[in-house]
Amino acid sequence: MPDANEDPPDIEDALLRRGTRTAAPSAIRSGRDVMSVEVALTVFRQMLRTRALEERSIKMSKSGEAYFWIGGPGEEAFNVCLGLQINKGRGPAHDYLHLHYRNAGIMLAMGMPMIEHTRQLAMRWTDRHSRGRNFVGHYSIPEWNVVPVTSVIEVQFAMAPGTALVQKRHGLKTPGENEGISVVVGGEAGTAEGDFESCLNWSTRPGAELPVLMLVTNNRYGISTDLDSVHTHRPIADRAIPYGVRHETIDGNDPVATWHGIDRAMRYCRRERKPFLLEATVSRLHGHSSSSGAQRNWNEIDPLNAFEQKLIDAGAIDTNAVRALKDEAKAEADEAVVETMKEAEPTREDVYAFTYAPSEVDAAYPKDYTGLPGAK
Repeated sequence: MPDANEDPPDIEDALLRRGTRTAAPSAIRSGRDVMSVEVALTVFRQMLRTRALEERSIKMSKSGEAYFWIGGPGEEAFNVCLGLQINKGRGPAHDYLHLHYRNAGIMLAMGMPMIEHTRQLAMRWTDRHSRGRNFVGHYSIPEWNVVPVTSVIEVQFAMAPGTALVQKRHGLKTPGENEGISVVVGGEAGTAEGDFESCLNWSTRPGAELPVLMLVTNNRYGISTDLDSVHTHRPIADRAIPYGVRHETIDGNDPVATWHGIDRAMRYCRRERKPFLLEATVSRLHGHSSSSGAQRNWNEIDPLNAFEQKLIDAGAIDTNAVRALKDEAKAEADEAVVETMKEAEPTREDVYAFTYAPSEVDAAYPKDYTGLPGAK
């Protein structure tokens, strides 16, 4: 997890070796927030990779290589800045992630290969998250505490207090190892669900507060419903006020502001072991999903283009280096798709596999059991 003042893996050195950069500023600024050039270039590269993967995924859905696409073009700044700051690992000492289906950038920033996304999109048997059974973006990585993503809107907010309760108890038993928090992400439309209120309620019980970082990405649409038609002109973050939860609204299209907003929220949750509600205003560049056509909306702010121009204007990178990074990202996405399409799809016989988890003690579901009761 790079700090805003730490050097990330040698991206700047690579650019200098290419001869595409000379002297560069020491920091990128946005208002009062400051990000080192090294971290800014790391964020920018991961945003480029995420965008390349999303655009290739949309092409897959239109070409017949996949059946359905949903994702987060326009949310790259928020997702990447979050992914780079996660305390990654397994168990309550690390962060638990309760995500939704627009979070590819989080996973790429954490180190997930692109092919693990395209395998699920193409519904291949090699899909590690669901064996080709689920929509794209429905990740599940136990070794990173990534709880299985579901299509059911906002249920992740009812689940997050559960892992946070385990983390709170873990901290009491093992002092000094209580840095882990439960991070839950959803859209602004989902906050109309009771699960969202359940999260606020369960994480704020007096004397039993929980380290839940509630993140709402507000793209102003619930599928095809405009936020202005169903919600007052107040920040979603204000929903925290009746519960006494600390809250903030940030510009999720600005990577510098986003980095520091997430950092402030995480530091509070880790230190105080209490909840925080952070709202990030973001863009929706390709509509809801392939079901709505996934056409580009040119009226929305593009956080990638804006950050690219900011870095160029600051002298942190030049157009040749930008082009090289874009070409690398596109080639990586293309290669992932080529390899994916060579791999096997699930068969009819695979339908019952992994339906139930194996059990050490239940005779109906022995340790090697992968089917339904009475069937092998």
